[in-house]
Amino acid sequence: MKAIDPILDADLDAYVDGELDVARRIQVESFLSENPAIAAKVMADLSVKGELRLALAGESAFGRPETRDAARRLERGLSYGRIFHSMQRIAAVGILIAAGWVAHNSFGAFSATEVVASVPAPAYVEDAMRAYQTAALRQSMPPQTPATYSADDIRAATAIVMPELPRDWKVADVQIFPSEFGPSVEMAIEQSDGKKLSLFAVRPGAFEVKPVSHLTLEKAEAAYWQIGEVAYALIADDSGLNLDQAAERLARSLY
Repeated sequence: MKAIDPILDADLDAYVDGELDVARRIQVESFLSENPAIAAKVMADLSVKGELRLALAGESAFGRPETRDAARRLERGLSYGRIFHSMQRIAAVGILIAAGWVAHNSFGAFSATEVVASVPAPAYVEDAMRAYQTAALRQSMPPQTPATYSADDIRAATAIVMPELPRDWKVADVQIFPSEFGPSVEMAIEQSDGKKLSLFAVRPGAFEVKPVSHLTLEKAEAAYWQIGEVAYALIADDSGLNLDQAAERLARSLY
């Protein structure tokens, strides 16, 4: 009878201990008939176990206490060996589980991750959002000094050309912020109807010409573009404003 499942050391130990059912015992014996070396070891174990049973059966079989004590020590040694072998297997499984847990936490699950299909906005748009939030916080405080605006002074100090603003736009504040490729400009603007905007300008470190694009965030809208070495972003928290149209108007003033 051929074994469907592979014969393991645990099966051989159970065979020696008489713990297998009839079907599995026949499978083990068939395996042993094809593996003389393993069969010899199993027979030796059976012989030792038989001698141990005789030694432990009582004083009539072996009268000397030293012999019985030696038999008991030998039996305990064989039992500990089987336990140690089982513990080795359990430890190996534990190491594999721990390694998988560490890999999961270090590198993430080994599964497909979601990919955003849309093209991400340039990094300077995030700078623009941070500048806008800073300006909003600053506007919540009482004004310290009157804001003044000079496009020529900004260009001389930062090499950033600011667009020409519509006549009905009022500059409420102008600030210079640090950025990766030099200073950036954040301008707080108030329209004639009281709606507020933020115009952000920065040198992103590359010469490009990009048309106006739109980005919708959780609490703000942004229209951004680039002309030459300077990139711009127009931001507002009012979705009713036509930011793209206003951004197109500002972009045309730079040509």
